[in-house]
Amino acid sequence: MEKFGYETNGYNKEQVNQFVNDVITQTENIVKKCKDQQKQIEKLKNQLSHYQTVETELKKTVIQAEKASEKMKEMAKEEAIMIINDAKNNASRIVNEALLKADKIETKRDVLEKNLQIFKRKLKLVVEQQMAVVEEIDTLEIIE
Repeated sequence: MEKFGYETNGYNKEQVNQFVNDVITQTENIVKKCKDQQKQIEKLKNQLSHYQTVETELKKTVIQAEKASEKMKEMAKEEAIMIINDAKNNASRIVNEALLKADKIETKRDVLEKNLQIFKRKLKLVVEQQMAVVEEIDTLEIIE
């Protein structure tokens, strides 16, 4: 606390007036500083509110992205299962067609084999008949 000098009617007026002016200036500076700080506080509150809103929206977006990702995974799994089932069905069909074709070929082969045996027998008979003719020619007497 400041001490004032004495005069005839009390404290020194100039010292008291200077002190009061200093107190007023300091008080005005404190009030101005408080107002500036209050403005700063209000600005920071607005920023905080904005960032909280952005954070909430980002959380919602992340949740939606996760849901979309899960849905895409499920769809991909279902599509993979469908592709595998189609491949299995096609493979079964191809195998069945190949078996039928092989069966037809085997049947044709059997028929050809039987026909070949018949042809051989007939050819053998023809050859035997021709041999008989040739032997008969040897035994024939030629008449002149």
